[in-house]
Amino acid sequence: MDKLIKEKIAFWIFRLLSVFVIGVLLWILGFIFVRGFSVLSWDFITKMPEDGMTKGGIYPAIVGTFILIFGSMLFAFPIGVMAGIYMNEYVKDGRWKRFIKLMTNNLAGIPSIVFGLFGMALFVNKLKFGDSILAGSLTLGLLALPVVIRITEESLKAVDNTFREASYALGGTKLQTITKVVLPISLPNIITGLILSIGRVSGETAPILFTVAAYFLPKLPTSIFDQVMALPYHLYVISTSGTQVEQSRPMAYGTALVLVLIVLILNLIANAFRKYFGNKVKMN
Repeated sequence: MDKLIKEKIAFWIFRLLSVFVIGVLLWILGFIFVRGFSVLSWDFITKMPEDGMTKGGIYPAIVGTFILIFGSMLFAFPIGVMAGIYMNEYVKDGRWKRFIKLMTNNLAGIPSIVFGLFGMALFVNKLKFGDSILAGSLTLGLLALPVVIRITEESLKAVDNTFREASYALGGTKLQTITKVVLPISLPNIITGLILSIGRVSGETAPILFTVAAYFLPKLPTSIFDQVMALPYHLYVISTSGTQVEQSRPMAYGTALVLVLIVLILNLIANAFRKYFGNKVKMN
């Protein structure tokens, strides 16, 4: 009887904690939605900023954010997946593997502002890319890389070894086994790494502050060596560093709402891909 009471108490504690977390999330989203919805309009989304960013829209910042997300994933996802495959499928357990894992974990724990300083030192100054989309995308890609590596490794590790053994028994090579058997099975979980990476890089301010973000740039980029506006930096500027902070406050809430909606839409798209590939694996 005592065990049953303890189990019920533990259950209700976990339930209350879950409700608390969901409540905090809904409160934050509601706070942003209530204050940002009144600003949200077609003109706000499609027009250039005007009058010291107190009027107009945030179109360049939206475009810049999508460009940086795409550029960073173009760098981080292939390299991260290949590194995860190397870690799980080729490296044997030992000191070398433990060392790589330790460095990957350390890289994941480094503050984003350090990535920004590193990106400025390497990509902006050393490689002479300047403040550009290329430098910002590579910096954000480095930021997302350890997340992709670890999730890829764990996804591959979750695949039962019987699938590998069956492939080898049928005459498949190691590369064929990885590409034709292991990767398709683990792909839904690998996409989870992409979702988490997109969520992280889309809201980062410090890395792009030193490498790509422009304070006020009411035009679209024409090459990878141009600067761009981005929603996180735009939100930071109009909330804290603008010349007319109070007048631009509604635009700040509108920008925050647009950023949340973009992350939500990207996550829904990625989840749809995950579900599609998951169903495809089950059918096969």
